[in-house]
Amino acid sequence: MSNSSQKPSSDESLVDQSTAAAPKPSGLLRSSAVVSLMTMLSRVLGLARDVVIANFVGATPAADAFFVAFKIPNFMRRLFAEGAFSQAFVPVLSEYRQQRSFEAVQGLINRVSGVLGGTLLLVTGLAVLGAPLLTILFAPGFYLADDPVRFELTREMIRVTFPYLLLISLTGFCGAVLNSYGRFAVPAFTPVLLNICLITAAVVIAPLFDVPAFALAWGVMAAGIIQLTFQMPFMAGLRLMPRPVWDLKDDGVRRVLALMGPAIFGVSVSQINLLLDTVLASFLPAGSVSWLYYSDRLVELPLGVFAIAISTVILPSLSRQQAAKSPESFRATLDWAMRMVLFIAIPAAIALMILAKPILMTLFQYGALTERDVTMASMSLQAYSLGLVAFMMIKVLAPGYFARQDTKTPVAIGIKAMAANMVLNILFVVPLHYYFQLGHIGLALATSASAFLNAGLLYLGLRRQKVYEPMAGFIATLLRLLIAATVMAGVLFLISPDGGLWAQWSWWQRSLNLAWVCAAGAGCYFAALLLLGARPSHFKAASISNQH
Repeated sequence: MSNSSQKPSSDESLVDQSTAAAPKPSGLLRSSAVVSLMTMLSRVLGLARDVVIANFVGATPAADAFFVAFKIPNFMRRLFAEGAFSQAFVPVLSEYRQQRSFEAVQGLINRVSGVLGGTLLLVTGLAVLGAPLLTILFAPGFYLADDPVRFELTREMIRVTFPYLLLISLTGFCGAVLNSYGRFAVPAFTPVLLNICLITAAVVIAPLFDVPAFALAWGVMAAGIIQLTFQMPFMAGLRLMPRPVWDLKDDGVRRVLALMGPAIFGVSVSQINLLLDTVLASFLPAGSVSWLYYSDRLVELPLGVFAIAISTVILPSLSRQQAAKSPESFRATLDWAMRMVLFIAIPAAIALMILAKPILMTLFQYGALTERDVTMASMSLQAYSLGLVAFMMIKVLAPGYFARQDTKTPVAIGIKAMAANMVLNILFVVPLHYYFQLGHIGLALATSASAFLNAGLLYLGLRRQKVYEPMAGFIATLLRLLIAATVMAGVLFLISPDGGLWAQWSWWQRSLNLAWVCAAGAGCYFAALLLLGARPSHFKAASISNQH
């Protein structure tokens, strides 16, 4: 088959790009729904994974070691793959699609994959060799507190889990390309494979190990290989299979790298703060890392299912609208994203705050996880819940900068938020730990407070640059959401059973009662919105329909 038959013609490419440049509200909503559905499947399996892990390893020293060993490459993955890299790469790729030939797009993909893969291969090799130093860097408490068990376990597990960074970052690269071409379902489904691998490792392989947590580390490695392999056929279907080329002089590669460096701070501040929490938690009593992990996982559920799904969908759209010089469409897309996020974030934060302990008991308090562990984790979950609205707003406000290839502003904001987080860590953690042995709660509170600072500065920056301001009806919609969420909170307080009963119930009794309480709360929330006059049209970006 000739080359001409293997790729679209220039005319076909132009038609595709012009059509994609002006998404309708229904298109954004439909794409967000697809990503949310796939992400929901992943998060549900993720909760199942955490239930299994809690039963097999609980909050033991081995569990602390695994969570640190997994968090380091997972954190760097969010920088190299889903975070700074995708925020830098997608706008450049969208511009190439909008303004250049198919061959130029293929060349950009080849060179970016070569530089990304080569760099990560070097980083992975150095990390495996320097695992003891990484353990000291990211969990200094294990070393300074003369805790040889956690230190040795963490060092060995890092050597197993760190190659996951290379594999999953290349998976994220393929996902960024697929998202840019509107193939949102495949990248959104891919994390499901990680959860399946870890569940299999815990249930099937862990009994074969003297230290069961090591099976989880090998499960992480296997998941990276499977996830990357899974996306390859879909890249081939776009005729964009990467053929890696190392070329640091390429203009597109240089632009991606120039945008990526500052974007590391701009998009990943919340993740950096969570990693700093892990570092400080290593100085706290055994179990603190695990308590923060379990509470963070529950906050990640609404964050991943809704905020990250919406962020994933709007970034390519915003990038195309910026390239097409359509500021009204750009503003309308951001406004739609803000309304959708607040619609979910406000009630989710309140529900997690009120039902923190029942949720943790229902999901995790079996086997190795004790009642004290659940109590400690519930307090940090409540502290994280205070910042959920800010966490979710950051996810939709940051693309407003990256789509315009502005990474300097989020960098400045990110540095301020990180500095505030460190100061607040000292102010919150030291007294809480000294007087109450609850230092891990202070870590969560500091992260939530710094997230509000980050989100507020991102919003004010977009307003000052006249890129975004709330459209007509936004304030009225926000007031309706707050009133409806208040009604929901009252209902949850009234109908939630006493905490002592949860401890006495079996798994199915806890599940049924939790499902009933959540369903009643959600029903009251939606009913209150309807009575207050809220309609689906209040959650649409009205001006998108006028952009043609």
